Amino acid sequence: MQCIRRQPKRTVSQENMLLEQSRRVAALNGIRLGLKDDKDLKFLLKGSQLLKVKSSSWRKERFYKLQEDCKTIWQESKKVLRSPESQIFSIEDIRDVRSGHKTEGMEKYAKDVPEYRCFSIIFKDQRKNLDLIASSEDDANHWIAGLGKIIAHSNSMNQKQKLQHWIHTCLRKADKNKDNKMSLKELKDFLKEVNIEVDDYHAKKIFQHCDKSKTEALEDDEIEEFYKILTERKEIDSIFQMYSDPEGFMSCQNLVRFLYEVQQEEDAVVAAPALIQKYEPNERAKRGNAMTKDGFLMYLLSDEGNIFNPSHRKVYQDMTQPLSHYFVSSSHNTYLMEDQITGPSSTEAYIRALTKGCRCVELDCWDGPNSEPVIYHGYTLTSKILFSDVIKAIKNYAFKTSPYPVIISLENHCSVEQQKVMAQHMTTILQDMLLVAPVDGNRSQFPSPEQLKGKILVKGKKLSRQEDPSNGNNNLEAEDVSDEDEAAEIEDESVKTKVEQKGKSDTLKLAKELSDTVVYCKSVHFEGFDDPNHPRAFYEMSSFSESKALKLAQESGTSFIHHNIRHLSRIYPAGWRTDSSNYSPVDLWNVGCQIVALNFQTAGTEMDVYQGLFQDNGFSGYVLKPEFLRDEQTKFNPKSITEGTWGTKKKLLLKIISGQQLPKVNKSKNSIVDPKVTIEIHGVQQDNNKKQTKVIENNGFNPNWNEEFTFDIEIPALALVRFVVEDFDMSTKNDFIGQYTLPFTSLKQGYRHIHLLTKNGDPYSSSTLFVYINIQDCD
Repeated sequence: MQCIRRQPKRTVSQENMLLEQSRRVAALNGIRLGLKDDKDLKFLLKGSQLLKVKSSSWRKERFYKLQEDCKTIWQESKKVLRSPESQIFSIEDIRDVRSGHKTEGMEKYAKDVPEYRCFSIIFKDQRKNLDLIASSEDDANHWIAGLGKIIAHSNSMNQKQKLQHWIHTCLRKADKNKDNKMSLKELKDFLKEVNIEVDDYHAKKIFQHCDKSKTEALEDDEIEEFYKILTERKEIDSIFQMYSDPEGFMSCQNLVRFLYEVQQEEDAVVAAPALIQKYEPNERAKRGNAMTKDGFLMYLLSDEGNIFNPSHRKVYQDMTQPLSHYFVSSSHNTYLMEDQITGPSSTEAYIRALTKGCRCVELDCWDGPNSEPVIYHGYTLTSKILFSDVIKAIKNYAFKTSPYPVIISLENHCSVEQQKVMAQHMTTILQDMLLVAPVDGNRSQFPSPEQLKGKILVKGKKLSRQEDPSNGNNNLEAEDVSDEDEAAEIEDESVKTKVEQKGKSDTLKLAKELSDTVVYCKSVHFEGFDDPNHPRAFYEMSSFSESKALKLAQESGTSFIHHNIRHLSRIYPAGWRTDSSNYSPVDLWNVGCQIVALNFQTAGTEMDVYQGLFQDNGFSGYVLKPEFLRDEQTKFNPKSITEGTWGTKKKLLLKIISGQQLPKVNKSKNSIVDPKVTIEIHGVQQDNNKKQTKVIENNGFNPNWNEEFTFDIEIPALALVRFVVEDFDMSTKNDFIGQYTLPFTSLKQGYRHIHLLTKNGDPYSSSTLFVYINIQDCD
């Protein structure tokens, strides 16, 4: 039997010394965050008892404390054999901190506690919310304000500060005996912590170079020297040297030349002095209107050095065109957190979709108990939520990310009585937000997103005598309308059985009150494209399953484009996607379909591409279609591209130079990633392409590829570029590390950093790719 070696017990003076050291480290990290002597930060570092709430019968006291790195929270756990890592969560994983009863859990299980003592931590990934009750209002305020400040200040740190903070945290972690020195063994452990494998010879060489005092341990200035060697960017130094003088200064004139010639910045003369003032840390250089190597690196890591055009981070497109001229960020079965058959429904899913820029959400409505309609995926075992709770969530979060209109897509299975309740909830909860009459008497075409700012539109069935949105109300109480039952299309045996038992009818009785809430988005069955002599009303719109829509795109591309100039089209996933998988939205965007609804809860290539398009135009949820998809005379067909006014063909020259601080995929101490980069083009069929770099073994910290690629782009206005980094594995599927997707038209040229995103689309704090981009017109 193996004996477990006990750690020698520390003396009181050792304990006090470690405590003082810990306080100093925490104070230093507080200063790095710009929160020196902040009372909320001090409270969090001390920690406090909080009641953790899980259900009506589970409410237990636990101790929570901000760790000295000011980046992680430690939580007490009573579970046996729980690993130390599972008791910690990172501030970076927090999406939001909500005060009061602002989650479903708090609403259900903490109504007996005053709101001022309650708060919830919402995580970025699929993790459950953490609902907490403080012992006093002061304690709750300290936690809410403190976490808010740390998140805000962490987000405002520049890349160099983030890197410095991260490396010092890893150094502290590697310093096992907490003596503020680093032995050779601790140095090797540290390198593994930051995702780099260095053989013993090289590790010893770095160590000896830094160990100027020859004490067999690095401390203070020696650790700083090690930090400099580690974070050296030779590939950027060589670019800097081409434009700098022998003393290591890049003059403003040379910076102008670099910006204009290499970065293709048209306003280089104005931009150069501003960049020096903004990013140059050396006061002497700043006074001389010049840039040092450090300032140059800071610029390349900043928003101005980003691959995504910073001017596209705000709304820059014409927002005064008819609604049908825009792609609209849209979610399918928004209420679901997981799969389509047994997963939970939640108002949190609506909040997540809306804060991700979604502008069209789906409500699947059924009769509920106590005359209150519920939302769930009909015929399945998904859980149910109240219609009224969803409408409240939409009201509270509709316009936090974007001011442009939100469309509520109703799939109505309710009785007339509960339909009246639905209408009443929408009018009383949404009040002025709900659009109930045409804008400025607009009767011939859709109003624009600009005209509809701050408004919520309802998409649903409308009584036949009320079809013209300009008509006044009439006295019709209810009448039969055609039923659209997407839930009945699910390819699942238990669902099919329930549909048969129900004896599905093709019609549904519609209440006038609910009909009145529909103004511009009247749901109708698709009967074929318009007869030019008898055009359909512009406000009539159809929903298509992905297979039906793809068939129309394949067989009648140009007709579909013409249809989508005047009408809205909504596309939803096929019935066999019971796992909530997604389809590619690109082929449907290529024929002008606006409301291409995806399962927002499911990460993957399709969702990456989706969010890649919608980060354009200020993340507003509305992206203007290219001119050739809005032109009444267009002959464009993505399946058969002929000469036309579709824009100049482009040649994309791309060099993948290096990577920085790629995250560890496998948390095992000895596991180091073997990264490779794949570049994908998503667009019309001729443009779809994929190329990849070689694999770099055992280096996720600073891998160097230096590989060049060329892509021909036929239709730049419809192309998106996706960069994917994976951990290569010869025997199994590669592990995803990070990705970034953007429209081809948002690419910046020259030397650029790509700030990688997680599987769920959230930014990593300091994981980047460094690339060179050049775009040329094709002959």
